Amino acid sequence: MRNGFTADDVGTQTGRRFLVTGANAGIGFEVSRVLAARGAHVVLACRDADKAEAAMNRIRVDVPNADLSFQLLDLADLDQVRDAAKAILSAPRIDVLVNNAGVMIPPRSLTKQGYELQFGVNHLGTFALTGLVHPHVDDRIVVTGSIAHKSGEMDYSDLSASRGYHNWARYQMSKLANLLFLFELDRRLSAAGRATQAIGCHPGVALTELQRHLPLPLRAMTPLASPFFNSAAQGAWPTLQAATGARVQGGDYLGPQGLGEVTGRSGPARAARMARDPNLAGELWLRSIKLTGVDPKL
Repeated sequence: MRNGFTADDVGTQTGRRFLVTGANAGIGFEVSRVLAARGAHVVLACRDADKAEAAMNRIRVDVPNADLSFQLLDLADLDQVRDAAKAILSAPRIDVLVNNAGVMIPPRSLTKQGYELQFGVNHLGTFALTGLVHPHVDDRIVVTGSIAHKSGEMDYSDLSASRGYHNWARYQMSKLANLLFLFELDRRLSAAGRATQAIGCHPGVALTELQRHLPLPLRAMTPLASPFFNSAAQGAWPTLQAATGARVQGGDYLGPQGLGEVTGRSGPARAARMARDPNLAGELWLRSIKLTGVDPKL
């Protein structure tokens, strides 16, 4: 690896099992494709079986002997998260859980349990899934953040966004929650004497399906902007480093090394001071237990 990590630096993963959420498109798909090409068994955890099947067929075009399977997972429904966790716990153990799935700046929408969709999917669904299956994960738990977390503020006063909805502010809040969860999870795993580590990453600015909710004029400009941003494959490099990098340690946070952490090879990223605040993280942890009904018991 020279001047940062890319997909070329992913070593053999034969005999290892990865569960990747949101694996049918974008960064999740690229991560799954690279891992399969290195010999891993990849469980594609997605909310749409047809899209997951299509993704597995696409991977097999490049990797004919890809070892793939599917797990139904809808992070917008905590009841279904529990069902998915039961299935995961009944299957062989996982080496790495890659929490990749997320939603970005949709119109105001709610999860099945009535939470604003971005906080509900990006944080609460991820917290619940991880809290239920972490005893089944041997090596690493990857949590996906965003450079948007640096402008986020935690506000628990209106989790259904009934009094007002600003899609960017809610996205920023959900991504700050991801990083608070990441660092608190790693602290608690370490305190419990677990070998499993929590590692964070962010893709910079990658052109993926997450941008589908951008206003039409901005979406129309995407092809013109593409030379200045990461492709989905490039945006996957930090996730691949977090999931497989030999020199990665618990509590690390990884992202692109270019100007503003927007593009480039993967390496150490900067988390806002607020994201590393143990008091904020502890409060979020306790609130998340109450909101999801899931206690990770860490």
